[in-house]
Amino acid sequence: MVTGIANNRSIAWGIAQQLHQAGARLAVNYLPDEKGRFEKKVRELVEPLNPDLLLPCNVQDEPQVNDMFAAIQDKWGKLDILIHCLAFADKDFLTGDFSMVSRSGFNQALEISAYSLIQLSAGAKPLMVDGGSIVTLTYLGGVRVIPNYNIMGIAKAALEMNVRYLAAEMGPMGIRVNGISAGPIRTLASSAVGGILDMIHHVEEIAPLRRTVTQTEVGNTAAFLCSDLSSGMTGQILYVDSGYCIMGM
Repeated sequence: MVTGIANNRSIAWGIAQQLHQAGARLAVNYLPDEKGRFEKKVRELVEPLNPDLLLPCNVQDEPQVNDMFAAIQDKWGKLDILIHCLAFADKDFLTGDFSMVSRSGFNQALEISAYSLIQLSAGAKPLMVDGGSIVTLTYLGGVRVIPNYNIMGIAKAALEMNVRYLAAEMGPMGIRVNGISAGPIRTLASSAVGGILDMIHHVEEIAPLRRTVTQTEVGNTAAFLCSDLSSGMTGQILYVDSGYCIMGM
């Protein structure tokens, strides 16, 4: 189950492609809207991957989440992989003084970007009867102060701690939970972060590999985390950022 595909620049799309290449049967979700724009866009994009299921799901709508997992149960009877690529914050709270974030803005960012991992993991847990792998996406802004990231940094910090607690809970069932901290990539989500192009250029100048990473590289890491090649790993945050995170200056 791959969540969070918005367009062909989505990291979730890169992950879906690599999972498909590795032989996975896919289910994907889209964010339902009145005009059906997201469904049409996602349906056309994922058609070459021939997904078994294309499901509407807004994580702020609990019945839709329940319906999504019920559809997976009906189709497959089980689930092996859950990819969580969901994040949102009001762009007004990504810039300016951090202390000016509103209560509603804080709650919205944490609910969609962090709580949703708990929510979806709880839905996936009873379907992972043979064990499984849950992978989420995070960013360096969850452990360091990044300009124009503000409330999303708090959400990513919570998300990374969710990974550890979920890994501890689900490990005895053979369910592994890990996160990928990807370097900056131009996506629909990152476009809301002011100065994203400057961030990319900075990584290209500072990172040991002197370049940014690609969707495919993040997708390959996700495929690794979902395979038996990583069977001894859980509760980890893997950095896929050309080595940028190791640099002091």
